[in-house]
Amino acid sequence: MAGPGRPDHRGDLAVSKVSSGLDGAGLLIVDKAQGMTSHDVVSRCRKLLKTRKVGHAGTLDPMATGVLVIGVERATKMLGLLSLTTKAYTATIRLGAATDTDDAEGEVLSSTDAGHVAPDEIAEQVAALTGDISQIPARVSAIKVDGRRAHALARDGAEFELKARPVTVSRFEVGAIRVIPPGENNPDAITYADVDVEVECSAGTYIRSLARDLGGALGVGGHLTSLRRTRVGPFGLDVAHTLEELADDPGVSLDIDSAAQFAFPHRNISADEAESISQGRWLEPIGMSGTYAAIDPDGHTIALLQEKGRRASSVMVVRPATLRGH
Repeated sequence: MAGPGRPDHRGDLAVSKVSSGLDGAGLLIVDKAQGMTSHDVVSRCRKLLKTRKVGHAGTLDPMATGVLVIGVERATKMLGLLSLTTKAYTATIRLGAATDTDDAEGEVLSSTDAGHVAPDEIAEQVAALTGDISQIPARVSAIKVDGRRAHALARDGAEFELKARPVTVSRFEVGAIRVIPPGENNPDAITYADVDVEVECSAGTYIRSLARDLGGALGVGGHLTSLRRTRVGPFGLDVAHTLEELADDPGVSLDIDSAAQFAFPHRNISADEAESISQGRWLEPIGMSGTYAAIDPDGHTIALLQEKGRRASSVMVVRPATLRGH
């Protein structure tokens, strides 16, 4: 992370010091390590940043690595308002075996030699899984079934079915394909094919399910062996920090002003309007859709607003009247 005497070359998302009067508040973009839960990352950030007010958006499975958005102090209230509807991943799909979790951590349900699968066959089925599709989530997902998480039910051996849901896979591209015959790197008696892919998709898309469905369509079974989230919403790996880097230089990636102005559209408001909205009143609408930031003449974010009818009302007051002037 950038610090005194250490230049930062990450452009629009440069590390910045926290805003006066809102000490510690902001967003931290973490490059999560494999084997950690999202809650593990939150717990570690609480210790490193010396605050209990830490939360996360967009859960990552323990097997996955990559971008996890963390809110700190007052910015935790911002997490639910962030537009994190698009995500990007790199992954490796192993063709030749299906597992009960659709990833490498599960038990193998079936195995079939995949050495004969041709690249054009893979490309054809990948194309069929691209666009607006209907997808059955993985059984170890966090989706609730009768009030319980699917992954908890699966661990308990419960019988249940998850309904297919519409998702959008806007990009599904095949990279390297590696044939893995029996031998030193493959103790099994069949030949696998490991397929590197890049995926851009809507929130709610399960990459494990894409691996399962690709293997199923090819008749050999498939599961995920690696997964790395490279982007969620506007936040990418280019601005992410490992927990080791955070330990060396604790602090947010974006203070609450920078976070609001980076993640949301914004309108400039007068000092009088800033005073009004900071006290919980509303402004005249200007025809902006969705959630946007209201910025005062000093460049401070006063509130996040949404327009409805004749009012532009706050959905989050970033700087209430008690913090005005800081």
